[in-house]
Amino acid sequence: MTKHNPEQPPLQGSSSESEIIPLAEEELRLDKRVATKGKVRISTAVDSRTELAKATLDGETVEVTRVPVDRIVDHAPDIRTEGDVTIIPVLEEVLVVEKRLVLKEELHVRKRMTQETVEVPVELRKQRAIVERIPADEDDAAAKP
Repeated sequence: MTKHNPEQPPLQGSSSESEIIPLAEEELRLDKRVATKGKVRISTAVDSRTELAKATLDGETVEVTRVPVDRIVDHAPDIRTEGDVTIIPVLEEVLVVEKRLVLKEELHVRKRMTQETVEVPVELRKQRAIVERIPADEDDAAAKP
């Protein structure tokens, strides 16, 4: 039995002494913490392979043919094209009693297309990832290679 607190009035209908019953209340307290369950180590490796790279190379060659003409002309002929041939006149002045223009020769230039297939070794690299799972209780120093 406990004593009556003089600051509190007694309960009505009760004797001068009253009993105080303490009340209890539970409270919930929730905490979170970080827990390591495991670790992952990721590294990369490079693999190489050699392949042949194929390509077609286009080219052009020029063929020059000298065609003798030895004809007297009044004026210099223009450069002209006949089909796939470009004709370039070559002139010479000759001294006679009179001066005449003589077409000495023509250069016939023909273009020919060429193709060449080449194979060149080319090294190609490819990365791959290596994933390694490490238990949480394993020591970091022991886990590193």
